[in-house]
Amino acid sequence: MEYHQTYPYSYNDNESQTNYFHGDQSDHYLTSDPSLQSVPSLSSQSHNQENQPTYHHCLTTLQGHNSYISSLTISGNFIYTGSSDREIRSWKCKPHVESNNENLSADHCMVSAGKGAVKSLAISGDKLFSAHQDHKIRVWKIDNNEPDHQKYSRLATLPTLGDRAAKLLMPKHQVQIRRHKKTTWVNHVDTVSALALSRDESLLYSVSWDRTLKVWSTSDFKCLESVTNAHDDAINAVAVSFEDGHVYTGSADKKIKVWKKELGEKKHSLIAILEKHNSGVNALALSSDGCVLYSGACDRSIVVWEKIDSEGNMGVVGALRGHTKSILCLAVVSDLVCSGSADQTIRIWRGVARSYSCLALLEGHKGPVKCLTATVDHCNTSDASNYLIYSGGMDCDIKVWHVFVPCQ
Repeated sequence: MEYHQTYPYSYNDNESQTNYFHGDQSDHYLTSDPSLQSVPSLSSQSHNQENQPTYHHCLTTLQGHNSYISSLTISGNFIYTGSSDREIRSWKCKPHVESNNENLSADHCMVSAGKGAVKSLAISGDKLFSAHQDHKIRVWKIDNNEPDHQKYSRLATLPTLGDRAAKLLMPKHQVQIRRHKKTTWVNHVDTVSALALSRDESLLYSVSWDRTLKVWSTSDFKCLESVTNAHDDAINAVAVSFEDGHVYTGSADKKIKVWKKELGEKKHSLIAILEKHNSGVNALALSSDGCVLYSGACDRSIVVWEKIDSEGNMGVVGALRGHTKSILCLAVVSDLVCSGSADQTIRIWRGVARSYSCLALLEGHKGPVKCLTATVDHCNTSDASNYLIYSGGMDCDIKVWHVFVPCQ
């Protein structure tokens, strides 16, 4: 098995050229805008926090989808992937088992097909939630009776028929969506772009290109709240802090908004607006303690925000630069930040004392990297940090990477 060796390096992005990636017209996030120059670069400073190289290797490539991979999540020994081919698939996770790609790609099963392009996935216990381009959220029951071969059945489609019927006849539950058309406030009326769960997994948050943020109960699937016109343009990303419950939404309007449900209140209120990006925000990720927020946008920059008070206000620490096209996805594991881009690469970053270095550049996808997730590799017990990075691309491939970071 061949590992690639990477020494920490830093970037100073001086490019002002606009890059365009031609794809589906709905994938506006692939258009790269000039890099954000107003925020100081965290990755262009001198630093000595890393003296040893990072090793990385692509363990396997999973193939089976007929169109680009739009979402990816991990639960137990299974990888779940959603695609624009309207399929959700599950894959038995055996990253360290030596096998050829044909056998690995065959070790998967179909969860669903034909219900609208899949945009996002979230898992709570034995429930799998999927967000779709047809404006719906679907809930799937995972049957774990056979450990090596899960079975799936659809539990519900959100909003449920009962939820819609209960509000259909009452004018106060109607919202205007077009000049001569109304619908109930529980309905999304455009693509559901992202999902996130609360810490106790009792709440599901959904955001949509219809500019709304909705909150759902994961027990009875009722829509509990809808924030209308949460942004001025399509909402692309949502993240929830497990520490204070703050909800972060990122939009094509270039803004990140912070929402909080005050004690005793029934609805979330806007507590902060974060503005530094000069183009649409595509991705958000939070550190494990909820104190640092990472945002990726079409301006090719990852802005690092740090909490400055208990009220939810955040200040800009700086920006991570190195990608040459739009940032499409972000993932955080331990003290690492992983970024996927329309430039077809994945970068692994680590920050110490507000100075960040790029530990590794993962190359192998033949199209933009659309989704990422990362876990600690518990199979390795060496005196180093071992991670597994899972990536999905517009080349229809899912790649599993092993990243080996020597201890500091």
